[in-house]
Amino acid sequence: MKKIRIIPRLDVKGPNVIKGIHLECLRVVGKPGEFAERYYLSGADELLYIDIVASLYRRENLLNIVHEASDKIFIPFTVGGGIRTIDDIREFLKAGADKVAINTAATINPDLIAKASHTFGSQCIVLSIEAKKQGEEKWEAYTNNGRERTGLDVIEWAKRGEELGAGEILLTSIDQEGTKKGFDLELISRVIEEISIPVIVSGGAGCIEDIITCIKKCKADSIAIASILHYNMTTIPEIKNELKKYDIPVRMTW
Repeated sequence: MKKIRIIPRLDVKGPNVIKGIHLECLRVVGKPGEFAERYYLSGADELLYIDIVASLYRRENLLNIVHEASDKIFIPFTVGGGIRTIDDIREFLKAGADKVAINTAATINPDLIAKASHTFGSQCIVLSIEAKKQGEEKWEAYTNNGRERTGLDVIEWAKRGEELGAGEILLTSIDQEGTKKGFDLELISRVIEEISIPVIVSGGAGCIEDIITCIKKCKADSIAIASILHYNMTTIPEIKNELKKYDIPVRMTW
């Protein structure tokens, strides 16, 4: 079994890290630089920055955050939000990001995934999917922070993303996001079963037991978490120490 990656997720709006429920009701919780450095020093395996309004307002502040992070953070980090073109991807990678996450632009122009993976390597390209349940065993992909429907079936879109060259999927459950009620295990299992590239699961962690359940039941190997870290409900060392008790392999840095 591969070592499980614990990935703090920083949703960014302007100069702030925010947190909401179902990607709405946003509340400021801190500054990206401070959170990133704290999580890096406490043993995060990677970091995830998502500018939640960039696709709507074409804000460019994420580049400044990336520049700051690349000077202080020495673990891989992924950035997403408002990335539309090959030039955008090049700019973020040049600024210091290791990977870029694409959502809205990929649903409009799927060939962007193929062109990007060919240009930069599939390991740099993450397909971000915001999933909302629409019925029994059916989820639809949304964009613009859960505001816009795409008509795309999540399972089929994840498979298509892999075929086009994405190296990883960021799978966010809109229904569970921010609720701290646990992950959408059915959704996660279905996606992981259908594709062979890594899946970062996001949305719903309320305690360490939720993470353990997701790893055990869904065979997830990458977990993105926000609320339980931002609100000091637990720490990365506590999470990893608990995972070790269940013989779940993790990277220890202390």
